[in-house]
Amino acid sequence: MHLICVGLSHHTATVELRERLALSGGKLRAGLMHLRPADADPPLDIHEAVVLNTCNRLEVYGLAQDAEAGIGRISEFLSEFHGVPTSSFAPHLYTYRDEEVAHHLFRVAAGLDSMIVGESEVLGQVREAHEVARGHGAAGQVTTKLFDDAVRAGRRVRHETVINERPASVPSAAVRLARELHGSLTGANVLVVGAGEMGALTAKALMNRGADGIIVSNRSYPRAVQLSNEWDGCAVTFDRLTEALAEVDIVISATGAPHPVIMDDMVSEAMTQRRHRPLLIIDIAVPRDVEPDVAEIAGVTLHDIDDLTCRVDHNLEQRRAEVPEAEAIVAGEADCFMAWFNALDVVPTIVDLRQQAEAVREAEVDRALRQLRDLSEEEQEVVEILSKRIINKLLHEPTVRLKHHANGHSGFYYTETLRELFALDEAI
Repeated sequence: MHLICVGLSHHTATVELRERLALSGGKLRAGLMHLRPADADPPLDIHEAVVLNTCNRLEVYGLAQDAEAGIGRISEFLSEFHGVPTSSFAPHLYTYRDEEVAHHLFRVAAGLDSMIVGESEVLGQVREAHEVARGHGAAGQVTTKLFDDAVRAGRRVRHETVINERPASVPSAAVRLARELHGSLTGANVLVVGAGEMGALTAKALMNRGADGIIVSNRSYPRAVQLSNEWDGCAVTFDRLTEALAEVDIVISATGAPHPVIMDDMVSEAMTQRRHRPLLIIDIAVPRDVEPDVAEIAGVTLHDIDDLTCRVDHNLEQRRAEVPEAEAIVAGEADCFMAWFNALDVVPTIVDLRQQAEAVREAEVDRALRQLRDLSEEEQEVVEILSKRIINKLLHEPTVRLKHHANGHSGFYYTETLRELFALDEAI
């Protein structure tokens, strides 16, 4: 079996492409069922699967008998599920196999592959991705171990280094951009669209950076009220978004909607009521919340998540100084996982070898005891113990050495040789 990962991120693809292939909310669940049906009978190209979808990346992790066939199946799945030709996104994909998969995912969980190094949201997203996959029967023993270990690696990096000592995230970067472009948040009317995790982080960052108050709008109005109350703000329903756009100075949108929620006609109508007052909109959602044509409306400044790439805080030298130590933690955790993963290939062989030896032992002891009819029960037990000790001593060293070689590239050849020499694939 091979671990595989197929993905694209802010390193390789624009937000336009990332949103076309995004798998969030109901799409994520439907995608998992499409890629790896819970009731499917093996063999399948993908035996286990987990989808990690964030604002900056879409990655599909899988377990496959044939790595190349599995990678091909994931690419086909992305094309089939979204109805887009493979040629439109294939040049932007990256693929990883086996130890590369573990090392990459552990770096992602540690925040080392993020737009903002050390950001903390991704750790929860890694954990949630696994929980969703497991809940739909797509994750299995290997991917569960992989993601559990990735979360542990991410926690270690955050506890044992100061890489995230000064909080940084996409929402905080968006708020810094808003303050930079608007001049000050003091006295500014700010609308936060979306009351999920990203919206909550945005609200917190706004208040920490001097905003006097916020307005929250969310498809679920009670959730908007709850979040606004946490920061002494107010809430508006989605059907009053146009009115809110006419009143505020800054909009930061971060919903999980699969389609835009702020349309160009809404913004155009709002701008007619603003009397030439400019409007700053920062869209940090993927898929995007704001229709791109909004940028063409006079008086509107629109930025999306990709615009934050060149505006992240470049002065976090303390974070960068911690990267080597964080990378060392990640590498060590990935090596430990791969030792466990590689050992999986030899376990069936070890079990088969011991079962074969035990069958031979039982047959020979039974034959000997039939010839030694005068032995007492105690003497018969001695014979049993003696035979078991001989088998254990004979098999101990081969077992240890096979497990040792499992961690290297020669493990497969040692396993195949052992199966051939002892005829383990033939009936005893």
